[in-house]
Amino acid sequence: MSASYQPLIPATLSFDERGVPFSARFGDVYHARSGALDQARNVFLAGSDLPGRWRGRSTFTVCETGFGLGNNFLMLWQAWRNDPARPARLHMVSFEAHPFSGADLSGFLPTSHEGPERKLAQQLAQAWPPLLPGMHRLEFEGGAVTLTLAFGPVQRLIGQVSARVDAFFLDGFAPRLNPDMWSPALFGQMVRMANQGATVATWCCAGQVRRDLANAGFLVKKVAGVGGKREMTVAALRPEILRPEGGRRVLDPVAVIGGGLAGAGVAQALALRGHEVTVFDPVFALGLGASHQGHLAAGLTPIISGDDDFRSRLSRAGSARALQRWQGLGAEASPRVCGTLDVMRAPQDVAACHKALAFLKFPPDWVRWVDVQEASDRVGVSLNAGGLWFEQGQLVRPQLLLETLFSQPGIRCEARAVGALRRDECGMWQLLDTQGQTLLCTPQVVLANARAVPGLLGSIRGQSPFPRLSAMLSMAGQVSYLPADEAPALNAIVAGAGYGLPPVQGRYVAGSTYEAGVHASTITEEGHREVMARQAALLNQAFPPSGVMPGLQDGWAGWRAMLSDRLPVVGMAHDLLRRSVPDVAQRRGMVDDVHGGTGLWLTCAYGSRGLSWAALAGDIIAARLGNEPVPLERELLRRISPR
Repeated sequence: MSASYQPLIPATLSFDERGVPFSARFGDVYHARSGALDQARNVFLAGSDLPGRWRGRSTFTVCETGFGLGNNFLMLWQAWRNDPARPARLHMVSFEAHPFSGADLSGFLPTSHEGPERKLAQQLAQAWPPLLPGMHRLEFEGGAVTLTLAFGPVQRLIGQVSARVDAFFLDGFAPRLNPDMWSPALFGQMVRMANQGATVATWCCAGQVRRDLANAGFLVKKVAGVGGKREMTVAALRPEILRPEGGRRVLDPVAVIGGGLAGAGVAQALALRGHEVTVFDPVFALGLGASHQGHLAAGLTPIISGDDDFRSRLSRAGSARALQRWQGLGAEASPRVCGTLDVMRAPQDVAACHKALAFLKFPPDWVRWVDVQEASDRVGVSLNAGGLWFEQGQLVRPQLLLETLFSQPGIRCEARAVGALRRDECGMWQLLDTQGQTLLCTPQVVLANARAVPGLLGSIRGQSPFPRLSAMLSMAGQVSYLPADEAPALNAIVAGAGYGLPPVQGRYVAGSTYEAGVHASTITEEGHREVMARQAALLNQAFPPSGVMPGLQDGWAGWRAMLSDRLPVVGMAHDLLRRSVPDVAQRRGMVDDVHGGTGLWLTCAYGSRGLSWAALAGDIIAARLGNEPVPLERELLRRISPR
């Protein structure tokens, strides 16, 4: 459960008498009246000795308090583009309690910039996320430039960011107007995130701010100001405070075990960053999409809860990652954004839904209530109930998605079974086949093979049992297909106790069953009857309309692996293995909480939401390996970590 949920309140675009963007909430301008780019260039870039400090590095990370209209990010991005000696990857993390709407940014940003910055401003406005609380990852330049936006109060979110920072831009409203952005607690969190030699730059020169920075662990000094301001502040982390060295990312080769959605999500995220990835699964003998062979389509829709609990927040983050990560894969493999109607009939459910929407205050262009008439119009079928309309509901074709992801450059797929894992004295993992022969030696391994994860963990010599993972449930399920001309022609996903999808390849796809305690997941007549009964209740009509049940070839059956809390497991297996596997991270120059450690990662227990978790889990693991800001709050990372 989210203990301190606060609805996101957007900013309102207004201007002072000189035409400078102004916040009526805080009674202050968004940038110096001498000009936003002048302030960005002279206060933040020059005050951080950029671009000089990033030269010779493979990665560089900036953390900004107060995104505002994005001027500092745009100037940083343009400086990176202009520098032939730039790092391969540039990251910015920026906090904003009151973000502007996409419409405001689209209308203002491009017109307020000239030259190259105007095109960057257009890209930023086009990529702007829905105004939802939490963290949002935007990618530019093919992923070489990332912007991680933390929407919400900085005093809460600053402790939720997992990043290694080289330069801090302190750009909040004046301390007397917005003290939360200049607090000792915030400065302490900056030290937590700082790399060795991290710097601070700010236009603010208030004595209390300088003293609090010094008390937190920074060497502080005043320098000449700009734009009519006599002085400003720069600082650097005290050298005696030992922190990781910045500017380095390790492109280790990685072995991924598992040829399903979990393995595909990790493999794509790693390959996009330049890792050499080898994926092992005997199912590849039947094709790269064989783990979902014959699975025509599925729906990918976030969920909400009245208190915005962990599962809802993870679902929201995962759906957004999938939407960004998988668009552009190709017409057939890319998810189709068609929207989802979550039908609500029971009076108590309808009341709870309205209460949740009123409390959460999510933007209506992301989720809203629709009445019976609009619900019917949206989905193209006459219904007898309204429900929640999710504008970004996605229809995904799992087999084609897997085939495309596993075909990405940098990914090699092997139709071999991994039977055991061993770790040698140099910290390398040996992957052994079922006869004990070595398949591969690699420093990094990701276990993404669902129900088989506990068995592989148990194969590690001296390893004790893992009660939580050993309690993983296996749930069989099937979906049913009807000829499209014998079923409703839906325009959107309709969900509830079951689900129906818009037609795909001349078929209507309906789901699904949940069956525990069986030895095989197969298509059955009983399963078809259950799915059809769910459809009848969902759409309030006889189903199947023709009265003819699907045959035993008309569907798809598979497994779901899940834990009792229905949350995935994603992260490094450090805590699980610390008693039995020697830690060689220091020998290899690695940092445990960013990358390295045991070199063993888990991503499993996706349950029935594999499409929701796959892209997000892949980016979590790849970000930690690459010294990038992680695109998820730390409390959520802890909630899904292996333990």
